[in-house]
Amino acid sequence: MKQRVAIARVLILQPQILLMDEPFASLVYHTRREMQNLLLAIWMELNQTIIFVTHDVDEAITLADRIALIDKNSGHIREVLAVPLARPRKTELPEYIFFRKKLYEFL
Repeated sequence: MKQRVAIARVLILQPQILLMDEPFASLVYHTRREMQNLLLAIWMELNQTIIFVTHDVDEAITLADRIALIDKNSGHIREVLAVPLARPRKTELPEYIFFRKKLYEFL
């Protein structure tokens, strides 16, 4: 509930860009999926730019249009990959699995 309230408080301000730094990291799987779906619904309705930081590969693939891989030593962007998957993204689809394997090659 705290994450929902935090998102609502920020959206009231109507920012041009929403920066989210691992907002769902402490949530259990089911709640995390609910929050991801809520965030996607908000994004689809508002068409707002969201920069979302996560260490979870599946979360990145599920939410992102583009994934920027950041070098852990320098903090520089190493690679930017477009996510070529249609929404909704299903983890069991062959295209999803293929892209996930490709993404892990960059890690």
